Amino acid sequence: MRNHTGLLLLILILVLVPVLVYWLISSRIIIHSVDVRHLAQLRSIETALELFSNESGGFPPSDANDPTGAPYCGAMKLAEAVMGRDLIGFHSRSGFRADGLDPNGAARLYPGNPDTDNLTARKGPYLQAENANAFRLVDVYGKGNTGPFDEGLLILCDTYPQKRPSGKKTGMPILYYRADREGTAHDVNDPDNPANIYDYRDNHVLVGLGVPGEPNALHPLSDPRRFYLNTMGDKSPGQSRPCRPDSFILLSAGYDGLYGTTDDVCNFTWKYRE
Repeated sequence: MRNHTGLLLLILILVLVPVLVYWLISSRIIIHSVDVRHLAQLRSIETALELFSNESGGFPPSDANDPTGAPYCGAMKLAEAVMGRDLIGFHSRSGFRADGLDPNGAARLYPGNPDTDNLTARKGPYLQAENANAFRLVDVYGKGNTGPFDEGLLILCDTYPQKRPSGKKTGMPILYYRADREGTAHDVNDPDNPANIYDYRDNHVLVGLGVPGEPNALHPLSDPRRFYLNTMGDKSPGQSRPCRPDSFILLSAGYDGLYGTTDDVCNFTWKYRE
């Protein structure tokens, strides 16, 4: 009987091990192919931002709020800059206001049915709509779960789709941070140092919305120190400097949907540090 049991176990092992190995290899191939697609998306966004900069005299802002103090973070300003707020182009008179009005609050720049004059004032869009992976905030987080942000605000999502509380399949928002060229620091120990080249607060409230559909789940990037640890460059011995200190950072949550973990995909070499 023991011999029969041992033989059965051996047969099971011989059958299951190849299946398990095949499953693991297939999973890695799928993840790698999605990573490659997402890196291509980040390169397209980089090109779009360069085109925006050439036409507008600089990269778009990424501050946490708009000029009136209303919540309107880096990820949302990225989407407006490269696609407009309606996917048909950025309005040249935009002041990046959360309400979509001009800098004086007098005119709506992104009406539902833009006229010829409005369209003439547009720039871009700098990405093709079908490649932008653009969604409304409510599509990702669901009604009532967008915190202080207007649920209709546009964001660009990564290429790791999951079913969301809204019923749609989306990736997570791509976070955008513009470098402050007057900054001199990358202070891991003091995230609020006003001399920091990058400001973690640009997207901190958005990160604080947590994981869609998982009310108690937090992103590791909720700890400001992790932002500075994992965006630190390696080519400045003796001095803490960020990656890409003269331009901008694009940061996405990767396959696991969590910001600040080992599989995050960015427009620089991601170094996960504890």
